[in-house]
Amino acid sequence: MKISFLGAVENVTGSSYLIEADNKKILVDCGMFQGGKELKHRNFLPFYFNPLDIDFVLLTHAHIDHTGLVPKLVKDGFNNRIITTEATKALNSIMLPDSGHIQETENEWDNKKRKRKGEEPREPLYTVDEAVASLDFIEGVKYEEEITLTPNIHIRFRDAGHILGSAIIEMFITENGKTIKITFSGDLGNSTIPILRDPTIIEETDYLLIESTYGNRYHEEYIKNEELINKIINTSYENGGKLIIPSFAIGRTQTVLYHLNNLFNANKIPRITVYLDSPLAIKATKIYTKFKDLYDKDARKILENDQNPFGFPGLKVSQSVQDSMAINLDESPSIIVSASGMCTAGRIKHHLKHNIWKPNATVMFVGYQARGTLGRSILEKNKHIKIFGERINVRANIQKINSFSAHADKGQLLDWVRGFKKAPQNIFIVHGEEEASKELSDSINTEFGYKTDIPTLYSSYELTKDKPTKYFIPKVELEKVTDDDIIKLEEELLELKAEFKEKVVTILRNTSTWSGNQNVEDGLKGLNIITDDILEMVQEITEFCFNEISHEYISMLSERNIDDKDLSYRIRQFPQKQPLDYQFFMKDLRSHIFDTFKISRKVFKLKK
Repeated sequence: MKISFLGAVENVTGSSYLIEADNKKILVDCGMFQGGKELKHRNFLPFYFNPLDIDFVLLTHAHIDHTGLVPKLVKDGFNNRIITTEATKALNSIMLPDSGHIQETENEWDNKKRKRKGEEPREPLYTVDEAVASLDFIEGVKYEEEITLTPNIHIRFRDAGHILGSAIIEMFITENGKTIKITFSGDLGNSTIPILRDPTIIEETDYLLIESTYGNRYHEEYIKNEELINKIINTSYENGGKLIIPSFAIGRTQTVLYHLNNLFNANKIPRITVYLDSPLAIKATKIYTKFKDLYDKDARKILENDQNPFGFPGLKVSQSVQDSMAINLDESPSIIVSASGMCTAGRIKHHLKHNIWKPNATVMFVGYQARGTLGRSILEKNKHIKIFGERINVRANIQKINSFSAHADKGQLLDWVRGFKKAPQNIFIVHGEEEASKELSDSINTEFGYKTDIPTLYSSYELTKDKPTKYFIPKVELEKVTDDDIIKLEEELLELKAEFKEKVVTILRNTSTWSGNQNVEDGLKGLNIITDDILEMVQEITEFCFNEISHEYISMLSERNIDDKDLSYRIRQFPQKQPLDYQFFMKDLRSHIFDTFKISRKVFKLKK
């Protein structure tokens, strides 16, 4: 039995874990990488595996960093079962098409930039139609129901209390007469926030994967933050400005609306207009009202007197683009709740552009802001930010409320681990930035004496009834790099580029199908697109390494030499309309790319 960590390790996005057992391949989560350029680039890389080889996909919950690459998986050939909870299936029906729309929109903007640079356009990661097509493979099951994947593999979904339908996945695998249990925590919920039930306590498992998003932080008490939120809302109203709340469409928005509804009912805040400006959040809120059986006791009690805990007088929903634009024409004090929660896409960016430079405006964050996101940049009190390529001064009042987080904090994570009556053989700390994962790991070691590991990207383990065996864990250590090293490397790359093109000219001139200088020049125009992009990719990789932010990618390259299949995949991403037979120069192209990688690696010291 083997597990490979393909995402959400050393960061909080791209959740994906591959289990190989009983001659089956099971993918737990298929999440999109979100954040800066280097993270988003991973979404366009080939899958670590062949999608046709995957037998089952299991989804812990509907957030895009756990499900966002499902349409790409189906697009690339997957055609088997995707299993999740009923509520997650319902939320996926709106989340994935919305993600497809974002991919199309961002790709359109990107192609405009590419056109200005004289570059050929590229296709989006996936389209709305491709996202809709992927929904046909998803089936929903109930919590606590035992599902048989094979006679030797059984699974069960338990309530994780993170968002509607979120699940802890228990997997029971029998090999050689012995059954091993693997538990995937998914994202565990914050037990102090309202609406959903607390995470299910798991009493026994052989192996555990536990998230560590807030593994080094504690949320403030919810009651204290209620007072702070009241103060922020009332101060914003008195200042005559807008209060902007970037909020995740699923989970966080419903919590915010629930809280505002309670405040209005208690007459603790003025009756001001609240704009819900997210078509996705509007749809998600409707789905939340259909699964009231998943609410906790307090929420069900409120339902006895208030059948709509997410609605109140003064709430206006903005479905159309015109509705959204009209919000910024309203000069009166108001509250704008809009997606995305990390300000990476969606209508929230327009509201920030119109208001964040105003001293009487307030931006209140109610969720985690990952590195590389616009939200993180604002939260770190940068004086200037860029939105849609425009540099904007930040003068608004910036606030952060941690108690609204849907993730368990360090104390709650430790409390959940405390529920085990028997020590797990090994605990893998995942879904957290390096500092958070390390602190949670140390705390579990110290308090419980449990064995822990913090996997790295693409690392794999053999899981047995006795102990896990590490057999591929990439690790990169940078040597000291001087300015002279960088200059020399750049010179070598330029020399290689010239040598590469000269070699191709020779190939073309010696080919009977290419005669005459004009044909050679025409061929080079097409080839330049490929060579420039590949060399630019190598230069970017090198730059990433200098900045110590792409160790895992270099490790992958060092362990997985690019073969003809991989290279063919990459070339197919470039324009196909050029009059050139790619296979003709494949061998030479491949050897030159290897030479380029060798140059890039001169500044590294690779260790396993």
